[in-house]
Amino acid sequence: MTSRNDHLAFEIERLGPWFHNLVLDGIETAPNHYLGNYPATKWQRFAHSIPERLDGLSVLDIGCNAGFYAQEMKRRGAARVLGIDFDPTYLAQARFAAKINQLDIEFRELSVYQLKRLHETFDLVLFMGVLYHLRHPLLALDLIRDYAAKDMLIMQTLQRGSPNCAEVNQNYSFDERSHFDHSGYPKLHFVEHYYANDPTNWWFPNRACTKAMLRSAGFKILNNPDPEVFICRIAEKPPHYGPPHFPQDDLHD
Repeated sequence: MTSRNDHLAFEIERLGPWFHNLVLDGIETAPNHYLGNYPATKWQRFAHSIPERLDGLSVLDIGCNAGFYAQEMKRRGAARVLGIDFDPTYLAQARFAAKINQLDIEFRELSVYQLKRLHETFDLVLFMGVLYHLRHPLLALDLIRDYAAKDMLIMQTLQRGSPNCAEVNQNYSFDERSHFDHSGYPKLHFVEHYYANDPTNWWFPNRACTKAMLRSAGFKILNNPDPEVFICRIAEKPPHYGPPHFPQDDLHD
């Protein structure tokens, strides 16, 4: 006779491979993850920066994968948690995991470029491990600011290059060039082909660039508890902020 644990292990295997190592009734979904117990080890480094109770708040998890962070937000009492991802395989994992853990979380197949379709904003937006997979990363931040974030944004991105952040002037003359060579000047490294055998790795900012992009999109950085994690709140858009040079309202709405 097949036991419940045998059936659960079979379903976990059927839905794999898993990028999020979740614990479902004592069974890990990715026990041999090359990053260790991921993303739990990452979460432990910044969990203290998020209120322990999120009662009454709405949360949007963009690029939710198998739903690790969505589950953590629901465990903290968030009234509504929505996870979105463009990959139906990840969404199948997320729905299955939430059901096993008896957590009321909604999941929808949607990309960050389609946020306008939600027709709502959220108290807390999670944007974890997505930015460097996007061909249009700054556009994604603009869309989050304009159509999804009501108050706070938590963003994590893989970074490469110097961790230093140089002082940058508000303006430079056409003939000034030396600042571009400074290791702490904001730089976004482009991957034309592959990185780590992944064709969806497009951009890797240095730390100064991550911060500059967030500010440019209209976010104030409150805390940087982990080198890759930025706790932000929406702020006034910079004076030079403007719409993209194509009809944004027609973009995947």
